[in-house]
Amino acid sequence: MGTETVSGIAQDRVDRWLADHVAELSPPLRYELIAGGRSNLTYYVLDANEHRVVLRRPPLGAVLQSAHDMGREHRIISALAPTAVPVPTPLAFCDDPEVTGAPFYVMERVDGVILRDADDVPEDFGEPARAQLARSIIDVLACLALLEPDDVGLGDLGRRDGYVERQLRRWHAQFEKSRSREVAEVDEVHRRLASHVPPQQRTAIVHGDYRIENCILAPDGTVRAVLDWELCTLGDPLADLGWLVAYWTQPGEDAAHMNRRQPTVLAGFPGRAAIVERYVERTGLDASALDFYVALGLWKLACIAEGVYARYRAGVMGAQDTAVTDRFGRQVQALARAALDVSERLR
Repeated sequence: MGTETVSGIAQDRVDRWLADHVAELSPPLRYELIAGGRSNLTYYVLDANEHRVVLRRPPLGAVLQSAHDMGREHRIISALAPTAVPVPTPLAFCDDPEVTGAPFYVMERVDGVILRDADDVPEDFGEPARAQLARSIIDVLACLALLEPDDVGLGDLGRRDGYVERQLRRWHAQFEKSRSREVAEVDEVHRRLASHVPPQQRTAIVHGDYRIENCILAPDGTVRAVLDWELCTLGDPLADLGWLVAYWTQPGEDAAHMNRRQPTVLAGFPGRAAIVERYVERTGLDASALDFYVALGLWKLACIAEGVYARYRAGVMGAQDTAVTDRFGRQVQALARAALDVSERLR
């Protein structure tokens, strides 16, 4: 004992902290890093009875801090837990970096299906479940868009106006900090977006990474919980819709910039027009400028991918994997080109 048995977890100290703060757990405990995370690190904590909870902490090493505030993320899911937006129940928050090198929080584990790509879709998750997923993911997003931030205690989560302008400044600056080579398309899309910003129709709680992969699903396709609130702030709700649509690949499309086949290419998933129509019906918002938000989403993905690429190159995301590192480097360029293509439609 006394050694760090899982990267990012100082087991002796974390064991003691969990014993004092999470009554549901029975020692001894063990930890498993959940595969698939590209930003904050997520672990299962398993106790003597095989009961599981989930622990979240920032990446290892020096990182861009604004997207890795565990206290903020814990506050957000705590505020949303009583609402119609489904989130895992938060259990405890540790603000002492001496425990395991950084603040972290613990939340319940929600059982269900997570679909990261088309190959993850089980045979029994058939066309009715896929259609229900599309309806449910839009209905949950509409609920989030219509929440009044003050009513759930998140009125001070961020500035209410100028969301898009702030996103453009923030992600371009972070791209510059992470940049390892020239990607001219990122700068050109930034210029185009900055000159075509639509008016913000309302101030909402914006998830910032809303897509199928970040939802836990029931077998019938209903969204049981929305995960990964690290980029959440106040702002323009259409940014979340544009982000979701950017990922909503349709059959026959060239989507090499996504690196993998999205579940939405499979039979049973409606096209992008149908989910946008449902969103408009549920929220009453005008989606006529959606191309802007799709281009913004793809451009932002390119900026984020450059940051992840830089962290992989620096070795702060766990064991180094040259193939994964190179894939992220190529994806930055592909995403920037995809954003440039959509930005051609801006008027």
